[in-house]
Amino acid sequence: MFQNKNVKILVVLFLIGLLIAVRAFEGILFYDPFMDYFKAEYANLSYPQLDSILFYLNLIFRYTLNSIISVLILYVIFDDIAMVKFSGSLLLMFLIVLLFSMFLLLNYSDESQKMILFYVRRFLIQPIFLLLFIPAFFYQKKTA
Repeated sequence: MFQNKNVKILVVLFLIGLLIAVRAFEGILFYDPFMDYFKAEYANLSYPQLDSILFYLNLIFRYTLNSIISVLILYVIFDDIAMVKFSGSLLLMFLIVLLFSMFLLLNYSDESQKMILFYVRRFLIQPIFLLLFIPAFFYQKKTA
């Protein structure tokens, strides 16, 4: 789609800027009581009170926002619809697994699992999968 390399670079930089904006305005855009919790000395604190439905809806919204931008970045870089579909499928599968894990950790485990909760939440709120997909897809393209 983007034949001009300079346009491609500008579009990718713009999309990365959108990911940065999601992170920069997270306190305004999303309901997440764990944001302040994990910034504090959480080892000695109980989990914060939360509105579960609002919390999960905001996690899904943020993950979806990051995923759409990530898939667009992958499309601009690789210009491959099959790769975009595969990425979207993986991201959807990861969302389901991570949300289920988050639910289990919050409702059926004790608070000794705080670090696991921290990392599950991190995968839900940050576009970490993009950092894994780009080198994997470059390698796959190179070896194919």
